[in-house]
Amino acid sequence: MNKPIIGDGTVGKALEVLDAVAAFGRPVRFTELLETSPFPKATLYRFLQTLSNQHMLEHDEATGSYSLGIRLLRLAHGAWRNASLAPIARPFIERLSSEVGETVHLAQLDNGQALFVDKLNASDRFQTLAQVGQVAPAYCTGVGKAMLAFIAPKRLQIALQLQSYFQYTPSTHTSVESLLPELEAIRAEGIAFDREEHEMGINSIAAPILSSNGRIIGALSIATATNRFDIKSLTQFREPLLEAATKIGEEATSWQFPS
Repeated sequence: MNKPIIGDGTVGKALEVLDAVAAFGRPVRFTELLETSPFPKATLYRFLQTLSNQHMLEHDEATGSYSLGIRLLRLAHGAWRNASLAPIARPFIERLSSEVGETVHLAQLDNGQALFVDKLNASDRFQTLAQVGQVAPAYCTGVGKAMLAFIAPKRLQIALQLQSYFQYTPSTHTSVESLLPELEAIRAEGIAFDREEHEMGINSIAAPILSSNGRIIGALSIATATNRFDIKSLTQFREPLLEAATKIGEEATSWQFPS
């Protein structure tokens, strides 16, 4: 069933087409897009043509497929430099990953979800699903819960409504009622855990990144395989994690990081 058309006029509709192309994660043909598009055939084709003319999409005439264009890459790079914590946090992430010898994730909250803006693997002994530029559910990831716990109450209510509560593993929260007590504990403790809630075999310890006035601007986590560290042993990383998160927050505040 086609989903309803979003608002915001022509620009919003064009962005929805971009999102649809990006969601496939590969070059996609017109017929594939049309199957799930809320737009009539002629309207979808017109949007694809316009986006291609503006180099937001690339059209391969040989295969008839569409993929994200080079202009988006330039825009993404600009956003990474100007609206992402990644350039500010990178030195601290490198130091933290070197100190603990584990994978470090940096995330920001995007439409109620955890958007990974940087990742540093300390080794190739294991891999996590999280990749830079990808989003993950906030309700079942360490970074996501760390951010949800510290956002303003009104924003929290909106963010909670945006969660799917899909059960990825036996440990995943499946309702607001089960999640809220943990968010209260995270606020009290200052750290969050992912107890194999999103990915079996992977757990993490996470900390919120707060500006000097207490505004949540991101989260930092140390992720590892469960056969290397259980939740109790992950607490040994608490102090270096909190120190890194605090320094990133201080640096971002002095840089006047945008809301």
